[in-house]
Amino acid sequence: MNNPIIATFSIAACDPDRGEWGVAVQSKFLGVGSVVPWAKAGVGAVATQAFANPAYGPEGLKLLEEGLSAEEVIKKLTDADLQKEDRQVGVIDSSGRAATFTGKDCYDWAGGVTGKHYTAQGNILVNQETVTQMGDTFEKAEGPLADRLIQAIQAAQEAGGDSRGKQSAAVLVVRDQAGYGGLSDVAVDLRVDDHPEPIKELERIYQLHQLYFGETKEENIQLIDENVKREMAGHLFRLGYLKSKDVDDKVFYESWTTYLHTENFEGRELDQGKVDRKVLDFMKSQPGEI
Repeated sequence: MNNPIIATFSIAACDPDRGEWGVAVQSKFLGVGSVVPWAKAGVGAVATQAFANPAYGPEGLKLLEEGLSAEEVIKKLTDADLQKEDRQVGVIDSSGRAATFTGKDCYDWAGGVTGKHYTAQGNILVNQETVTQMGDTFEKAEGPLADRLIQAIQAAQEAGGDSRGKQSAAVLVVRDQAGYGGLSDVAVDLRVDDHPEPIKELERIYQLHQLYFGETKEENIQLIDENVKREMAGHLFRLGYLKSKDVDDKVFYESWTTYLHTENFEGRELDQGKVDRKVLDFMKSQPGEI
């Protein structure tokens, strides 16, 4: 029995300056994020697709951790695989070296490119430009690795994309102690398993991720003067956190703290008298009674 083909385009990359490794992927395949992307902080990243061999992920990371280069990892993985000509894999190592492999039996268009700190590959694509544009966009993009990876797959889709259509997308980025509470290395792990516009939906939930887990920037700190307090109290009343818009400071700040903790904004909670504009904008956008 043949495995379903993961008709896919992906990019595996790193940002040595930030100490980040990751993968972004889009596919005409249900839940592609459960199969293709693999990464380990300080070690590297692997994207395995086509007639995907999921073992390439953990085994590839193990070999990288042992000190093998990206090219050596791909050679070792494929030499031991009797179905390698049906496979496609991209690897980025701890030094930012990249390698990609496309078996000769992968369905056209299939292939990959490598560049500075990235490898981009795809199969059953509309055209080669899907892959080249993915790489070019990554090289020109700025910001955290997750931003650059998502921009890259967005550009790939616009350049042609998967010839069979769109269904799922994912982004995985790791960095030392970047996870929740500093207790894991998973900085970003977001998946859209089934959606008519998976990359757009991935971008939407990534922006939510940044809102909930990103840090407050200095330029977004707003002092709560009487006008701002009046505005905030109005929204807290509208959303059911206050019984009246006209309350004293004690009741106001108690309700504001309740709102922050209810909405999971503890990471953006500031000293009394200050508010993160990003949180305030989110509150304004929430539906509620007028």
